[in-house]
Amino acid sequence: MRNHLIPSAIALAAALSATPALARPMTEVDLATMNRVAAPAASPDGRWLVYQVTETAPETYKRSTGLWIIDRTAKSGKPAHIADAAGKNESAPAFGPDGLLYFVSDAAGSDQVWRVAVGPDAGAATQVTDEKVDVAGFKLSPDGTRLLVWGDVPRECTSFGCDAKDKGALVGPGSGRLYKDGVGFVRHWDQWETPGSYSRPFVFDLKDGKATAGRAIDGGLIGDTPSKPFGGGEELAWGADSRTVYFALRKADRDEPRSTNLDIYQAKVDACIAPINLTEANQATDTLPAISPDGQWLAYGAMARPGYESDRMVLMLRNLENGETRKLTEAWDRSVGSIAWAPDGKSLYVTAQEVLDTPVFRVDAASGKVERLKASNDATEGHIGEVTPLADGGLLYARNSVLLPTDVYIRDAKGKVTQFTHANAATLAQFDPVKVERMQFVGANGDTVWGMILKPEKAAAAKLPVAFLVHGGPQGSFGDSWSTRWNPRLYAEQGYGVVTVDFHGSTGYGQAFTDSINKDWGGKPLEDLKLGLAAAGQKDAQLDIGNACALGASYGGYMMNWIEGQWTDGFKCLVQHDGVFDARAMAYETEELWFDEWEHGGPYFEVPEEYEKWNPVNHVAKWKTPMLVITSEKDFRIPYTQGIAAFTALQRRGVPSQLLVFPDENHWVLKGANSVQWHRTVFDWLGSHLQK
Repeated sequence: MRNHLIPSAIALAAALSATPALARPMTEVDLATMNRVAAPAASPDGRWLVYQVTETAPETYKRSTGLWIIDRTAKSGKPAHIADAAGKNESAPAFGPDGLLYFVSDAAGSDQVWRVAVGPDAGAATQVTDEKVDVAGFKLSPDGTRLLVWGDVPRECTSFGCDAKDKGALVGPGSGRLYKDGVGFVRHWDQWETPGSYSRPFVFDLKDGKATAGRAIDGGLIGDTPSKPFGGGEELAWGADSRTVYFALRKADRDEPRSTNLDIYQAKVDACIAPINLTEANQATDTLPAISPDGQWLAYGAMARPGYESDRMVLMLRNLENGETRKLTEAWDRSVGSIAWAPDGKSLYVTAQEVLDTPVFRVDAASGKVERLKASNDATEGHIGEVTPLADGGLLYARNSVLLPTDVYIRDAKGKVTQFTHANAATLAQFDPVKVERMQFVGANGDTVWGMILKPEKAAAAKLPVAFLVHGGPQGSFGDSWSTRWNPRLYAEQGYGVVTVDFHGSTGYGQAFTDSINKDWGGKPLEDLKLGLAAAGQKDAQLDIGNACALGASYGGYMMNWIEGQWTDGFKCLVQHDGVFDARAMAYETEELWFDEWEHGGPYFEVPEEYEKWNPVNHVAKWKTPMLVITSEKDFRIPYTQGIAAFTALQRRGVPSQLLVFPDENHWVLKGANSVQWHRTVFDWLGSHLQK
């Protein structure tokens, strides 16, 4: 499966020089099977770069992940496989201080930590951990003598996995689950919870390449670290002394479904004392711990408002000796997404959304001064992520854009940017070129609103039908980044003009703009969408905005249901994926209650008028636009019954409609074959309603 990933220099040159006659539209199969690059890592001396690539077999859509390595000192260094076990997966590469490469592999039947030497003397990989449960992730101590590991382990286990007597909700003798009063989540994202089992951190000693003497470091805390469902290694950090671990955790109690209160704990590996809560005073989110190279400072991100998952994330600094804490980026109206210290400890590198881009910024540790760095050779930054500062002053990171999937880059100390991988170059060279243009217009309240227009670069048609894509969140953005699910380029490749709008509530425009959607779901955002579609038509006369379909998922799906009753003559068709149909039912059926209650000003029984004000179910009598409804049975965020209800309303109204239900997907469609089916169904629906 993997030997096709890196073409020869001759083949690559031929692909890049493909003539227009050989070009073709990108397809849904291409999107599902293109190589996915992630997790770049550099050796301590900066010579070796390693990254993971997930490949998908086009015949079966089966995915496999492996590691690739590049020698930066070689004049024509080409990527090569490392630690490749046939039929197995290798991921999450990380170098130890001795230059050995550690990673996670299922070569022994479960996900465990392995290691291998790199360079000319590289031998076979050897297994480091051999535990009863899967290793979800790991981090090496700065001195290389210890290994921090986390995974799902029952509370009663003192080792990394055991045959637990407490079966949680499965009390038997039948198959029913019994959840008792005071439990946290009953179900979360796409899984039913097992009370008593959590993602837990353990520390092992490393001796002769083997992990020994594993012990839990979470003390009596009950909760997940990293947090679920999306937390990862960014929520845990070693202290510079290799004897202290910092981790973020939200307590799993009866308040958990309503709480965004992650706290950062300090655990002493060698001491028999409970972890210390360093951020107890703040009842909102504290996360992303990062320790300065000299061990004196804890940097982390903090929100101010409890219960609000999209509050501004401010970069904080805590003096670990005296506990004094200050808000380093309080004056910067952006929300920090990642944190990494410079090797000299004088500055930090953070990422943050800013007007369609996600650039990297340097923050002075003393003054808090923020400087945006140029990390792209293109006119725009696109999306920067997984930033690792290098010893020589450079930055290693992953980058993508709305037109290009992720590759690995380095920005050297002088600002020169070099792209080190071209994992999809041969495939991308086959596609018809697509043009992207940013736009801004006056939206609701007279505020500036941004969006994008994508279309075939050499479209022959005088007028293009329009696919109007509405992002989810709602605190999100259809920014300049690549998506393996909602991909604007893919729609343009089908011959559509694509329009996106970052309506009120979107991120990257300051916290007030993000906050403005609160208790106004169907107000300013809908006005922005109307004004934005009109502005796109004025900006580009080739867009036939009178021949358009609108599509959206999550909040975007809600907006499709809202448009059905509020913008009844705007579109030829709609595509609604995982959208809220009945706000009352949603308030009691969703799992993360904090989201719905913040957005509408409290629980339904306290402020029903706020939910009903923007409730699509109240306007079904006006529904008439043909709609494709898509939902998934494992979606616990917006349960599939919301999609069934919307389809029932359409059918009872006699509105042309279709329903696509995935039994094995969650709030997202992730499986390769399902992605292909999703897109073919959507494109067939658009094609049947739009004249090209």
